[in-house]
Amino acid sequence: MNYKFEVMTQEQAEDISYNWHYDRDYSFYDMEADEEDLEEFLNPEKRSNLFYVVKSFNKIIGFFCFNKLSNNTIEIGLGMKPELTGKGHGYEFLKAGIDFAKSNYKPNTITLSVAAFNQRAIKVYQKIGFKEEYSFMQDTNGSSFKFLKMNYAC
Repeated sequence: MNYKFEVMTQEQAEDISYNWHYDRDYSFYDMEADEEDLEEFLNPEKRSNLFYVVKSFNKIIGFFCFNKLSNNTIEIGLGMKPELTGKGHGYEFLKAGIDFAKSNYKPNTITLSVAAFNQRAIKVYQKIGFKEEYSFMQDTNGSSFKFLKMNYAC
């Protein structure tokens, strides 16, 4: 696929926040499911130039967040448009994000956190080369959930 990364606009952030709804257990990832995440995602100052929409053939298919933790470590967050999930596009989408991070930030390590129940995503992360470092509990979406911290050596 042909992927293009563009800094996320306010209009795009609002569209993703209010119109992207995931099925069943994955509704955990709806932006409206956690007030803090929603507020950060909708706040242009907090979003800054860290969030990018990913387009393919001029249509938004997902987004990435790139947060520089140190000179050699980038933390990523990502989301794919709900109707595209579970259809085998995750590997290419993630690879495009990793390639973007490598060319723009030159990290030695890329890190991410994923809800432990999300085995579909974890399999994609492992297939591309992410390794589980540790698990932790995080308060979000009105409860406490187990997450995995995963790292990718560039």
